[in-house]
Amino acid sequence: MTVHTSKIPTLTLNNGVEMPALGYGVFQTPPAETVAAVETALGAGYRHVDTAAAYGNEREVGEAIRRSGLDRSDVFVETKVWISDYGYDATLHAFDKSAAKLGVETIDLLILHQALPSRFDLTTEAYRALETLLADGKVRAIGVSNFMPDHLERLAEATSVVPAVNQVEVHPYFRQPEVLEADAAAGILTQAWSPIGGITFYRDAGHTSTLEDATIVGIAQAHGRTPAQVMLRWHLQQGRSAIPKSVTPSRIAENLDVLGFELSGTELAAIDALDTGRRGGPEPADVTLDTFGREIPEA
Repeated sequence: MTVHTSKIPTLTLNNGVEMPALGYGVFQTPPAETVAAVETALGAGYRHVDTAAAYGNEREVGEAIRRSGLDRSDVFVETKVWISDYGYDATLHAFDKSAAKLGVETIDLLILHQALPSRFDLTTEAYRALETLLADGKVRAIGVSNFMPDHLERLAEATSVVPAVNQVEVHPYFRQPEVLEADAAAGILTQAWSPIGGITFYRDAGHTSTLEDATIVGIAQAHGRTPAQVMLRWHLQQGRSAIPKSVTPSRIAENLDVLGFELSGTELAAIDALDTGRRGGPEPADVTLDTFGREIPEA
């Protein structure tokens, strides 16, 4: 399969920084598998890697980028600050930990992993630290993850830099239209995690996987594509960034090969209509220091 890396679309963030629209995600990828997986993704043509302090694999992501032979400037590196490191000074130190593990001086996009509404004072201080890192040139863009519209409003009241990105769960079975609208209204790019439906989220609910959904399968067959490619195309055509995750080399390449076809307005609407309103990940309000706090090791 030939992937023309020069044609991977980029999205311009609200501060003018360009980011590849498709990123490679390493959520739940064991550290022992991460180096090979990221090397494979970079070899296939990905130029954007999304990791997080809480994933425990930042060091391996950095190692894979070094082994790839690519210039540092050719790879867009995104990572996230975990809630246990929220607070102004703690978040400044969280940058130091992540940068050291990644082996980089500058992080392209640094975001807050959760809204932590139960301690939003810490969230606000953490975001102020991101603003400082941005002003100091240590990060090229800053943003948030799993922020709902009310969290975005509260953040805007207390800070001055509009987040460049809000990374949230978005896929055909959970579109979060109110979040998409709030992001768009504020000039924030929506980045989809679990962009092809988080297969396991529905395993226990008796709901089919998006990969087996009759509507998506039908659209895929009409275009001679796979259901995963159709879903990624749906994100791109609606202006979102998407970060699919796979450790299978054939799927890694397949997920990148989404440029040679176009979904019609009718097809996009049909996929939109599959929304169940059911979240697969945790409710943002349920992510508290008591339930999800964990120490992020030093570099």
